[in-house]
Amino acid sequence: MTLETATRLTEVLLALALLQQGLEHLRGPADERVLFGARSVLCLLLIAGVAQPWPLVGLAALSLAILWRFQGPYNGGSDRMGLLALWCLTLAALMPTRPWREVMFGYLGAQLVLSYLISGWVKVVNPDWRSGRALRDVFQFSAYPVSEDLRRWAERPRVLLAMSWAVIAFELAFPLSLLSRETLIAGLVVAATFHLANACLFGLNRFFWTWLAVYPAILWLQDRLF
Repeated sequence: MTLETATRLTEVLLALALLQQGLEHLRGPADERVLFGARSVLCLLLIAGVAQPWPLVGLAALSLAILWRFQGPYNGGSDRMGLLALWCLTLAALMPTRPWREVMFGYLGAQLVLSYLISGWVKVVNPDWRSGRALRDVFQFSAYPVSEDLRRWAERPRVLLAMSWAVIAFELAFPLSLLSRETLIAGLVVAATFHLANACLFGLNRFFWTWLAVYPAILWLQDRLF
């Protein structure tokens, strides 16, 4: 995959993810409608490939206004990854030479790998995750499950223990998927399935679309390095 193809795919997928998120604010306060309406227009320009790189520059500048409006990335990890992707794409588009564009875009791919590895490490050193209790608490007490029937999973400790260790093992092993194109594709399929399951079980749909948008970066990085 060429740098141009990978960056273009990431631009389109990220713009679609941002459009989907912006729909939540169409009936919000007036200032939100202005901010996210402007962002939607810029996303459509980005998808159409019009006036590059200015839609990216506009989205990056607008992201600062949105951060100020909500006093930070109000939706946590998915917003942080979206911001990282947006700024890496913007800086890559503005770099005067190809090596610097590769550095900016490659950084995004490296951060994707670290997002899984660090998440796995945080879990494996947490005794609640190693025992399955963390997942049990999520199903039993949190507001995340999209169906009350899912809370019954809290009564299946062995299943939750297996699920906990499956997630930990996958996240810690994800960097090994870079060894070949085949293993990377398999790893990304597993990762996408993991995010899709979180969207279906817990309503965390933003993570699915945002992380999916960054996958071209890791595909390009693996091809560039190996």
